[in-house]
Amino acid sequence: MNAEISTPTDELTQRLSATPRGARLARRLTAAQLTDWGYPHGSDANDTAQHLVAELAANAVTHGRVPGRDFELRLLLLPGNTLRIEVSDPRGDRRLRFVTEPESEHGRGLVLVSLLAATWGVSDRPVGKTVWAELPLREPESISSAGSPPPCPRTPAPAD
Repeated sequence: MNAEISTPTDELTQRLSATPRGARLARRLTAAQLTDWGYPHGSDANDTAQHLVAELAANAVTHGRVPGRDFELRLLLLPGNTLRIEVSDPRGDRRLRFVTEPESEHGRGLVLVSLLAATWGVSDRPVGKTVWAELPLREPESISSAGSPPPCPRTPAPAD
């Protein structure tokens, strides 16, 4: 028997119901996972990741929903302290679109994603699509360190 069985600590994958409740849970899971990785609640990195997940999960629930099918949240810590967020849904036939008219009721969320993420895109799957975003992170806060959490690199540090 192998006593050294372990699970990767730099990845979270979770299937969630394609409902508003599932989208809220995706955001909460993201907050908890980033806290475990050293980016505590209230830090810029945690808040930005939550906003990205909230938007991508809301899109999956609203536009990518197929009755009886879940959506999937995947968080990965990549080399170089980059967080990759992936949200997959079963609707490959519905493409993403930006706001083209100021009066449009849809498409504004992708503008938010493009502003918060360093890069983002869409990948086709055998069934559906995956919308992903990458967010650069600073070194995680150590458990014994004192002071404020590290700011997200896309947000300027406060002036003293």
